Amino acid sequence: MRKIGLIGGMSWESSALYYSLINEGIKAELGGLHSARCVLSSVDFAEIEAMQAQGRWDESGELLAAEARGLQAAGADCVLLCTNTMHKVADQISEAIDIPLIHLADVAANAVRAAGLETVGLLGTRFTMEEDFYSDRLHTAGLTVLTPDAADRAEVDRVIYSELVLGEIREESRKAYQQIVERLVARGAEGIILGCTEIELLLRPADAPVPLFATTALHAQAAVDFALHQ
Repeated sequence: MRKIGLIGGMSWESSALYYSLINEGIKAELGGLHSARCVLSSVDFAEIEAMQAQGRWDESGELLAAEARGLQAAGADCVLLCTNTMHKVADQISEAIDIPLIHLADVAANAVRAAGLETVGLLGTRFTMEEDFYSDRLHTAGLTVLTPDAADRAEVDRVIYSELVLGEIREESRKAYQQIVERLVARGAEGIILGCTEIELLLRPADAPVPLFATTALHAQAAVDFALHQ
């Protein structure tokens, strides 16, 4: 079994879900007392969020690249960056290590294509929805990507940073997200990528009229597949 390296803490709420899902995946495949061989480096999200807000992306990339090098030194055979937004600096991280970085957008795109869909809505932080570092990789996979309008983007982002990363799950926010999803579906979205690792703490498959692609769960399964089959 290969060892999985995780850069977490962004936020720890979703990082805990990563750890659980990866170990559940290993147990499902191997049975018995098996669990994942993994190493986790968890950063202080307050520090990372301040860098995001101030546009200090190169600095945050250097910090996360150093964490990735530490995971490689600890024997990791791959690295997962347990956050969608910080894939803005994925190239900086990948260039710092000699082991694969399993890119979350590629994993999401593969799942959408496997489902036979071509047009998807994308929910995430404002960085993920409004910049091209994530959507470009989806486009490269042949997908058409729809994002919410400005007011809806602001609400999606607000809920992430003021509620979900703090572990707060509010029914009114779930309803607001459902309405945003419905508007994306009305524009032609055949599925919705939950492009923030915390959103699947809020939205469940039954909350939408189209398939939801939960990036934490998909990323965790990709890690399990790498550990056992590649």
